[in-house]
Amino acid sequence: MIGALVRTAIFVAIAATLPSLAQSTVPRPGNPPPPAKPVPRPPDAQQQQSTVPDNEPSATIRVNVKLVNVFATVTDSGGAPVSSLKQADFRVFEDGKPQQIAVFHRESELPLSIVVAIDTSLSTRGDQKLELESARRFAHAILRPIDGLALFEFSEIVDQLTPFTADVRVIDRAINRVHSGAATALYDTLYLGSDALMERRGRKVMVLITDGGDTVSKTSYQQAIREAQEAEVILYSIIIVPIENSAGRDLGGEHALITLSRDTGGKYFYASGLEQLDAAFRQISDELRTQYLIAYYPNARVSDSEFRRIEITVDPATKDYLNPSELVIRHRTGYYTMPSK
Repeated sequence: MIGALVRTAIFVAIAATLPSLAQSTVPRPGNPPPPAKPVPRPPDAQQQQSTVPDNEPSATIRVNVKLVNVFATVTDSGGAPVSSLKQADFRVFEDGKPQQIAVFHRESELPLSIVVAIDTSLSTRGDQKLELESARRFAHAILRPIDGLALFEFSEIVDQLTPFTADVRVIDRAINRVHSGAATALYDTLYLGSDALMERRGRKVMVLITDGGDTVSKTSYQQAIREAQEAEVILYSIIIVPIENSAGRDLGGEHALITLSRDTGGKYFYASGLEQLDAAFRQISDELRTQYLIAYYPNARVSDSEFRRIEITVDPATKDYLNPSELVIRHRTGYYTMPSK
């Protein structure tokens, strides 16, 4: 009698775990229609049988390996986006080991979550009006009903002026409320903007407009880049340089932004006037409409490091582009296996 009760309790405990271990699908923002087909199972996933004896009801537990999503931008030698490549044209490596692509899409229509963060510190006051007008035009041009944009301003403090919204009237009103401050909390902004994007679905982008200095942040550079990597943020930095050879430029801050942009699969731009600001925003818009989603289930681990490095290349023998050797691929450099908090 006691043995039968124990076996029954084991079966009930295993069955209770089944909903949380169901097969995952590719994340989609909002309330999308049901996917046409489920995400392929990872190659190494195994089915584990319950320990209930043969004369008792049995249950099958399906264990999933985490799907790693990578958004990649491919450009030609002139910097123009290339959107004609196919899944067979790409090679994916994690920690140097080849990976099998499980999901591939040319995701120009996938919804966007965008944080636009504008430096309002004293050092940028002379260019602030131009920055705001350029950001306004960007919002009007890029946003669709399925997207969301949140506006941040930062000086010695960081303020989120709007929730994520596709309503350009809300964004316009927030832009009109932007006010100047004194110091610059750059790394705090990177951290808080990434945190705001953490739970969003789909493509997550931050556009940062600043002169590159940081004077009062409580967050370190290392904390900021880790938060951005964990949130899977693509960072675009627009660095305002009123006087290119100015001895007062914060070259350390500029270098940090350049590194952050590269490591997250984004890009950096220099701008000294309205024309360059608008050109940077146009290029960002073009890239966001022509990205690839490449996803894979990691195979056997080869490193005990908590950070896994990702490399994506184009097959040099591809027939889908005339001169593949000139192509440049940008994507996040890796991911953390465990969250920092």
